[in-house]
Amino acid sequence: MNFIVENWMIIAVAVVSGGMLLWPLVKGATGGALSPASAVQLINRERAVVVDVCEPEEFSAGHVGGARNVPLGQLEQRLPEVVKNKTLPVILVCTSGGRAVRAEGIARKLGYDKAQAMAGGLKAWKDANLPVEKA
Repeated sequence: MNFIVENWMIIAVAVVSGGMLLWPLVKGATGGALSPASAVQLINRERAVVVDVCEPEEFSAGHVGGARNVPLGQLEQRLPEVVKNKTLPVILVCTSGGRAVRAEGIARKLGYDKAQAMAGGLKAWKDANLPVEKA
């Protein structure tokens, strides 16, 4: 007990630094687990459907080629219309990956078990030098 009282500052620094190391895992900082390269493989090999959950203005500014735009707020109603086959992989994309992670939860709730959010979103797609379409 005496050790804790005398070295409280060192213990506090250790706890804070440990928390900072774990924060990205807890928060899901990458915005999904699917890399752009893995997304391309899913698109080519398994006919994955890319759904961009950005707002229409963001979508028209640039999106993954062949993506369909379903804003996050309308996902629950419109996803079954856009992707009728629930056995196909669904790749969810947004600008940075945060909305896509929320969309993944909604899609899985709707029965799309192969739904995945792309890590880093459209920014990661562009960083990988993959083609972007503009509407």
